[in-house]
Amino acid sequence: MPPEPPQDSVPSARALLRERDYLFFWASRWTGSFAAQIQSVAMGWHMYALARATRSVEESAFLVGMIGLAAFVPVLLLTLPAGETADRYDRKKVLLLCLTGEVISVLTLAIATFRGQASVPLLLGVAALFGASRAFFAPANTALGPMLVPRALLPRAIAWNSLAWQTASIAGPAAGGILVAISPAHAYFTTFVLYLVTALSVTLIAKNAKPEVQPGSRWRLMKEGLAYVWRQKIVFGAISLDLFAVLLGGATALLPVFARDVLHVGAEGFGILRAAPAVGATCVALWLAANPIRAKAGVFMFAGVFVFGAATVVFGLSKALWLSVAALAVLGGADMLSVYVRQTLVQLVTPDPMRGRVAAVSSVFIGASNELGEFESGVVARLLGPIGAAIFGGVGAMGVTVLWAWLFPALRKADRLE
Repeated sequence: MPPEPPQDSVPSARALLRERDYLFFWASRWTGSFAAQIQSVAMGWHMYALARATRSVEESAFLVGMIGLAAFVPVLLLTLPAGETADRYDRKKVLLLCLTGEVISVLTLAIATFRGQASVPLLLGVAALFGASRAFFAPANTALGPMLVPRALLPRAIAWNSLAWQTASIAGPAAGGILVAISPAHAYFTTFVLYLVTALSVTLIAKNAKPEVQPGSRWRLMKEGLAYVWRQKIVFGAISLDLFAVLLGGATALLPVFARDVLHVGAEGFGILRAAPAVGATCVALWLAANPIRAKAGVFMFAGVFVFGAATVVFGLSKALWLSVAALAVLGGADMLSVYVRQTLVQLVTPDPMRGRVAAVSSVFIGASNELGEFESGVVARLLGPIGAAIFGGVGAMGVTVLWAWLFPALRKADRLE
């Protein structure tokens, strides 16, 4: 067993609560994630309702999917300049500019909906603008967090960051469903207010958020960011493992099919199934926030991805709601464990002047895994059926885990998160 680190090298969770600027940052992260979840639910529901007035079920479902595509394309196209921007300019100001765009877009949508003037093109346009804003928001937000806490507190801070996102992922869809039941306009106005609170929280951060700018042209700095990710095998191995594991194991995209035609539990059961991964992830995030991993971090990360794949297989084979919910909760908790280690490792080995560019590349990998994972699940489900698709994805995720453990020994041997 490795020796226990000195007590003063493992600060308590209370030490994080004394970091005033981090608390404002955490509040902005939670309210921003909560708002984005409500907006996502509202726009999907609103798009389907508008489309069904003149189109078939199949065409309307396709347009709902187009919202995700409209939001992802700007992220893909703007990744490199967004990362370079986060490493050149004051990261707090970048966040505020992004939030300004989100406030204007959602307020426009709220007013148009209230007046009965909302349309399919308007929803797609807002989705694209939201995606462009998030392309710059994600790397600046990821890079700002480590500037606000001492290095020794970074593992705890990352666990609390994940906790903010996971709890918002539980509460957001539920709140969005209640609000759209009243009116999509109510959901949009609520999102507008939450974005204003997010912007206020960012404004209250007092620490200097301007990174040390590296010399060179913007194109050179963008290429430097890509080259750094490729050279640093711990960074490249960690984010590519997440990409392929989620790409193959994206069983959550098939939850509506399982709820209706496999488990026969209807809309109420679907809500329970959708919440289960976030509940499992929240429990693990709470545990990690209080008990950060101190040794064998790489082993924990690979174990988390392997359990994620195994739980996906159990979910695919399950015919009982309780077992499916349990499998999804384990799946979410295992994913949280691997994400926590991955994010901490990447943040620790990446120098601050490079964090924005590395975060931008990582955000595209994550976005691609989610969007393409849904596409992959749909294609495989068409060939093998939903059960076969879930089993195929889970086995594939386990296989990727074993392969990556062999291809990236430095990642597997990563020890302390400090």
